[in-house]
Amino acid sequence: MNRRQLFGATSALLLALGLAGCKDEQQSQATAAAPVETVHWKLVTTWPKNYPGLGTGADDFAKRVERMSNGRLVIKTYAAGELVPALEVFDAVSRGTAQMGHGPSYYWKGKVPAAQFFTSVPFGLTTMEFNSWVTYGGGMQLWEEAYAPHGVKPLLGGNSGMQMGGWFNKEINSVDDLKGLKIRMPGLGGEVIGSIGATPIIVPGSEVFTALQTGMIDATDWVSPYNDLASGIHKAAKYYYYPSWAEPQAAIELLINKAAWDELPADLQAILEEAARGSLQLMIDEYVYNNAKALQELQKQGVILKKFPDTVLAALQQQSEQVMDKFAAESDLNQRIWTSMKQFRELATPMGEATDKNIYEWR
Repeated sequence: MNRRQLFGATSALLLALGLAGCKDEQQSQATAAAPVETVHWKLVTTWPKNYPGLGTGADDFAKRVERMSNGRLVIKTYAAGELVPALEVFDAVSRGTAQMGHGPSYYWKGKVPAAQFFTSVPFGLTTMEFNSWVTYGGGMQLWEEAYAPHGVKPLLGGNSGMQMGGWFNKEINSVDDLKGLKIRMPGLGGEVIGSIGATPIIVPGSEVFTALQTGMIDATDWVSPYNDLASGIHKAAKYYYYPSWAEPQAAIELLINKAAWDELPADLQAILEEAARGSLQLMIDEYVYNNAKALQELQKQGVILKKFPDTVLAALQQQSEQVMDKFAAESDLNQRIWTSMKQFRELATPMGEATDKNIYEWR
């Protein structure tokens, strides 16, 4: 190749590289200048505004999503009654009035009977066992199957841990002492107390104190010391019973309108899932810490802490198994969920007895 040819080839190469560089720069500038689309969602909850742990857990989730998505997905939370009443959250998400909901699944038992399994089961799984069953034991697939006909996708978004047995204005020394009482107890626990002669009543969290104070109910479960102290329930009842045979753990779900979910890109779907996982762990940590402090404070204020007699717990356990078997027989889905939960309970129990149970006893 002579000098003239070499010079010409070199010039052509440099020109091509220059044009390619300009093109890349123009594409980068165009990409940088393109506006980022922001998705705005509504999240309705079953909780009073700013309610400790539960209501603030929904707020935390929304903030977590906005941070993780760098502002691409913004979720506005609404307390119970601000957009829809507490007990209408599921319907609101199903209809698309709101893209998301936050609350306990047993509130929708009139709409989806199987939903009751996914808050808690009497004498059922512990917090960590339930979380593991949902993630690894097939629980999530069954949960999704239960909600699919309603166009709703569930996520596990929180857990307040093992609850307390409830507040009573009289001592419970036998099963007969429960008969005739109007007890605020939703879910499958309510079915059990109904079967022994009490009257189960569903009252949203924002109305529990007033219902107990006015005599609309004679006793109530609620959550645990952290929320019970904040609600002032100790000012309306004298005796605080444990353990919570009805809710050995209490899962909180995030509901997502399935059509809205399907419209999201894969990365925002992943962010919602991981934000839910983070909020779940934060809520567990929050309740362990604050329950310990709140229980001490309740006792300082004169609350009488009492354990249900073993004879009462034994009778409730026996009745619970009958209620659960009857409920499971109502549908194929119920039966498959209950069978799955029982199998997981049988799998997990020996490990729990060898570890957690023993260390608690020795401590």
